[in-house]
Amino acid sequence: MSIPPPPGPQQPQGSPEQPQGQHAQGQYPPPSPYPHGAPGAPGPYAYHHPYGSHSPYGRPAPVNGVAIGALVLGILCFLPAVGLVLGLIALAQIKKRGERGKGMAIAGSVLSCVGLVLWTVSLSTGFTSDVVDGFKDAASGEGTPYALAKGDCFDSATDTLEGAAYDVDEVPCSAAHDGEVFAVVTLPGGAFPGDDELTRTAEDKCYALSAGYAMDTWAVPDDADVYYFIPTRQSWRFGDREITCLFGATQDDGKLTGSLRSDPTTLDADQVAFLSATNAVDTALYEEPEEYAEDDLAANKAWAKDVHAVLGEQIEALRGHSWPKGAAEPVADLVEEMEDARKDWAKAAAATDADTYYTYYDSGYEYVDGPATVTARKALGLDTTVPSYEEDPGTGDSGSEGGSGGGLNV
Repeated sequence: MSIPPPPGPQQPQGSPEQPQGQHAQGQYPPPSPYPHGAPGAPGPYAYHHPYGSHSPYGRPAPVNGVAIGALVLGILCFLPAVGLVLGLIALAQIKKRGERGKGMAIAGSVLSCVGLVLWTVSLSTGFTSDVVDGFKDAASGEGTPYALAKGDCFDSATDTLEGAAYDVDEVPCSAAHDGEVFAVVTLPGGAFPGDDELTRTAEDKCYALSAGYAMDTWAVPDDADVYYFIPTRQSWRFGDREITCLFGATQDDGKLTGSLRSDPTTLDADQVAFLSATNAVDTALYEEPEEYAEDDLAANKAWAKDVHAVLGEQIEALRGHSWPKGAAEPVADLVEEMEDARKDWAKAAAATDADTYYTYYDSGYEYVDGPATVTARKALGLDTTVPSYEEDPGTGDSGSEGGSGGGLNV
């Protein structure tokens, strides 16, 4: 389980803050523990951070000027031969000098090739779609954020998950890296929805999907959070309809090491069964009303009733699973504590005043992240490091799921 202990009857625990839009980071758990989009034809990928920004990890390498020229000529579609030559020159210079701008050079070269073809024939109604296809082919090329897929780990050319993202370098997840993609969300067509709407969508989708990729939320480092790439108005015009959700380190000079993936592709059936049940209870606990019981007793009682119901469902799921010999007894002990907690939540749901409510509220939380949970996790080979819930010095929020996060426009 990944829920902090209750603060007590006078200061009830509020639900961990759930991200509402998305910019680029989120403390897990879950991301708690706990970007993608296509590079904009006329514009770059950009990171956003909803809860505050982080300083750059280091001084970024300069953007190659020839690459910029190639992209401009490619987009404007005049002098396409010159744009193509500039693109090739830029790629050579970038490789030699270690500069940024690979994505721009590739996009400029491809768009210039499209321009050369279009200049050989008369303009037709298919002109715009050809340009779009050319841009998307360039954007999906190696070294661009648009090419990232679920499970990919990468380094940002700027060593940060803030600001504009032109290039990324895919690296093995076993090596130190800036980000790990855990989901790619395809958006519907239509008019550009705006940065605020894209941010809200990214936060809603990415935080929800993070727990499915990193089911063992205890294994997600405290300094990891949810980030994402979102389209810019310019890239949207050229067909960019993707939000790329990823984990990244929250520290300015931080790196992730090793994959955070813990799902049915990396876990055994017993681990999946245990985490599915405990994570479902976590999700219910995270939905606690923002208002204290003194201010809205009815809402809190309704939530307590929901927690009681979810506990019942997951207790049955845990009892119905055939556990291996070494885990059967520890899981049974945990289930017994969950049963006691379920009774307390039922009494909280029936409370007639705030003081009575908090009495059973506190009792219902006692088993969460307790010794029985740790013992059961150990028996199943899962992480046994109880998540910390220290306040994030950058935001003042607790370091629980739904903490500070961030995103970039692409």
